[in-house]
Amino acid sequence: MPLDRRIVYHFDWQVVVLTLVLATIGLLAVISASHGGPHQRIFSPLAVRQLLWIAMGTVAMVSAAVFDYRALGRYAYVIYVASLVVLGLVLLTGHSTGGARRWLSLGIFALEPSELLKLALIILLAHMLKERPLAGGLRLRNLVAPSICVAIPMLMIMKEPDLGSALLLLLVFATLVFAAGLNLRTMGGILLAVALAAPVAWHYLKPYQRERIVSFINPQADPLGAGYHIIQSEIAVGSGGPWGKGFLQGTQGRLNFLPEQTTDFIFSVFAEEFGFGGSLALLAVYMLLISHGFWIVRQCKDRFGAMLALGVVATVFWQVTINIGMASGILPVVGITLPLVSYGGSSLIVMMAELGLLISVNVRRFLF
Repeated sequence: MPLDRRIVYHFDWQVVVLTLVLATIGLLAVISASHGGPHQRIFSPLAVRQLLWIAMGTVAMVSAAVFDYRALGRYAYVIYVASLVVLGLVLLTGHSTGGARRWLSLGIFALEPSELLKLALIILLAHMLKERPLAGGLRLRNLVAPSICVAIPMLMIMKEPDLGSALLLLLVFATLVFAAGLNLRTMGGILLAVALAAPVAWHYLKPYQRERIVSFINPQADPLGAGYHIIQSEIAVGSGGPWGKGFLQGTQGRLNFLPEQTTDFIFSVFAEEFGFGGSLALLAVYMLLISHGFWIVRQCKDRFGAMLALGVVATVFWQVTINIGMASGILPVVGITLPLVSYGGSSLIVMMAELGLLISVNVRRFLF
């Protein structure tokens, strides 16, 4: 089937350029975080794999951009159930690293099904919330089915354990429900339920997860244990100064003081080498991508497309907010990567595919 000329003519190159800029920044950060020293090759095996993920992600982004997103609504439940099945396989036969069982080994590629589930849930919620609510907004009875669809994967992901991804699902769900239109009484009921559920949720957290939250309040209470991540990250961010120490010149990352420096704390590596100015530039690129995403949501001519686009934008926004908040010491460490910048195959490819759907939503408003 030939490609509609209008898709080519109205193709959203702004999303493509901003995405590739962030991916390039991420590649540089991964090169630095994995660099072994002056006598080692700049492109470590980790950096080579990241370059491969970027190439695969670019293909996924373009493919999603030319795909008609409206077809996803018809298969929303099938996609969701299939993602749950794959996620269940992780709990049964998944690859375990660092005490967490989050990956399925596929030979040269380790698939992280929770990343697929994020996209599947956005599609499902967009489908479930595509109808405009009655006068007065959504009521509790309207949220029973969507809440169950969110709760099931959240519990499965927390079982891995992966508190960060579970929290992200909850935040994206809250964003979509709020945007869909909430009754004030419903909003009050939800807030009350969250307050009552918090002590129960605390009871089910893993001991190390509780320690991370407590250490956020006073990291110096256990500087070599639970508070180590925050302290070392703050040192890296602060030591960058106005303009940083220069590419490949960061000491916190080079001397391996930073934990998870290619994933959760990649921002700390970047901030140390490029300083406050570089960090502001990185945030500016994210701000341009997010603001353009919100513009697409407002311009969309169908509610399913608008909710789908909002889910993608919310995912980027909340991941950036939480990751940089963790690295800066203003939020607890919950294990969320920086989108398009942190090392990762599944996370990078799925995120670029999501941004491809954002392009698809924007382009097809000219085809209605």
